[in-house]
Amino acid sequence: MSKIKFILNGNAVELDVVPTMRLLDVLRNNLGLTGPKEGCGEGECGACSVLVDHQLVNSCIMPAGNVAGHEVITIEGFNKQSRYKKLADTFARAGAVQCGFCTPGMILAAEALLNEVPHPDEQQIRQAISGNLCRCTGYSMIVKAIKMAAEEGGGLW
Repeated sequence: MSKIKFILNGNAVELDVVPTMRLLDVLRNNLGLTGPKEGCGEGECGACSVLVDHQLVNSCIMPAGNVAGHEVITIEGFNKQSRYKKLADTFARAGAVQCGFCTPGMILAAEALLNEVPHPDEQQIRQAISGNLCRCTGYSMIVKAIKMAAEEGGGLW
């Protein structure tokens, strides 16, 4: 066991954990944050996506010790921000939410993209969400939602 300190959703956190424990397990089991989901467990589906220092990462393959000294944002922290509200609104209007399993990861992927490229083209959007699998929407509605958020963002990004 080791103490790791990091910022989680804007709050300082200090935990005693095995540093090689998956970040996903720490978030869900130790901290009760269920937004990141266990999908594939291999970093292929994006259901476990979180932001670490504003970069999208798969928490199922990241050792918890790697976040020491960094900022982690889960969907639970992001949903308090105005940028989340814009993305949630455009996802709903575009029909980009169906079962909801992939939605937290998709929204965080969209945030990571828009944070770097406020006005992405379709290819950039598709590339940014390519690590997030969705079995319900066929991606076109998700792409449309992200494009709408970029166009209607009013300087949020």
